[in-house]
Amino acid sequence: MHAQIQLVAQALARAERILVITGAGLSADSGLPTYRGLGGLYNGHTEEGLPIEAALSGPMLRRDPALCWKYLAEIGRACLGARPNAGHFALAELQRRKPGCWVLTQNVDGYHRAAGSPVQRLIEIHGELSPLFCMDCRQRSFELAEHLQRPLPPRCDRCGGVLRPPVVLFEELLPEAELGRLQTQLALGFDAVLAVGTSASFAYIVEPVLRARRGGGFTAEINPQAGELSAFVDVHLEGGAADVLPQLIRHISSDKI
Repeated sequence: MHAQIQLVAQALARAERILVITGAGLSADSGLPTYRGLGGLYNGHTEEGLPIEAALSGPMLRRDPALCWKYLAEIGRACLGARPNAGHFALAELQRRKPGCWVLTQNVDGYHRAAGSPVQRLIEIHGELSPLFCMDCRQRSFELAEHLQRPLPPRCDRCGGVLRPPVVLFEELLPEAELGRLQTQLALGFDAVLAVGTSASFAYIVEPVLRARRGGGFTAEINPQAGELSAFVDVHLEGGAADVLPQLIRHISSDKI
């Protein structure tokens, strides 16, 4: 393991342009439940007997906002009740040292920003939990925590419409602006791609890894278990992100950056 960490650290030290892709496994070390897998918040069906993909979908938010918000609130309380971990801070430090380092995250908890990752090089492809906005009049309301203490679904103070967070629910499209930023950076190319705590279920997660491989770049992943992505990376570092990422940063000496 030590030799593998050293190998990844050396590749990151040499690279000018780096893409770090993060998933639920990174925030799991903050105490947040992962979406899928061992210890996942959602396994199979909801109390109502629905697939969680149906309960947390755009159509459900419009048809039965109280039911959708029951599970949105569960995610919101979990995120508000935890904090960034050592992995988030290590990535922010990597970005500080490497001006060409970008973070693409599937997470909606806002921990990358809280840990100090620059928003100019942060792509939140699934959106974020705040600020809430009204689905009818579009007015914004910043107090997610306050709304979670009130009856659900939260309502707009101005028109009474249902509020929602700017997250991507199931059956909704990814935000065009964030997709555009990602495609622009992919077109410029990356010398190294590091996937952290993601099961790589989506094409836009796998594509950057495959592009880097085809272009002769270095690829690695950090995950406690091997997954779909493991067969496509140069190095698989087995372990939790909050443990492995700080070790990586310690192995990258300042004089090589």
